[in-house]
Amino acid sequence: MRNYPRNSPRAAGRIVALALLADGHLSPAELDTLDRHRVAARVGLTREELHRVLHDFCADLLATAELSWSDACRIDGPLLAALYAEVDDPALRRELVELIAGIAAADGHLAEGESVVLRAAEEHWGLRPVAERASEVGLV
Repeated sequence: MRNYPRNSPRAAGRIVALALLADGHLSPAELDTLDRHRVAARVGLTREELHRVLHDFCADLLATAELSWSDACRIDGPLLAALYAEVDDPALRRELVELIAGIAAADGHLAEGESVVLRAAEEHWGLRPVAERASEVGLV
């Protein structure tokens, strides 16, 4: 897995990519959410740069994970922790959790993988769960 500088746009973009892939596929609703909410710009990337980060993340997962046709690629706890450790800016962490929640909600279904990614970010970064802050951030 490649490393990115701490709090860099690419490190933040990889967290977005993680959220996009958490349920095992990219849905049209999730991709629409990226554009509609200007997610790339919010993490400091162009749309093309975010797509490159997503592509690179997929390549890294394929190179490091043991995959089979019957199983979705699962990211283990230590790898999640390493990815989240690349972001330590409190404001960027809060922004990313909101983006993860929005991406997860985009298709109207919170898949298990999306829930794991969101909870792990909240726990690793010491943030109150989005569900507790839903009215504050306009999710309800």
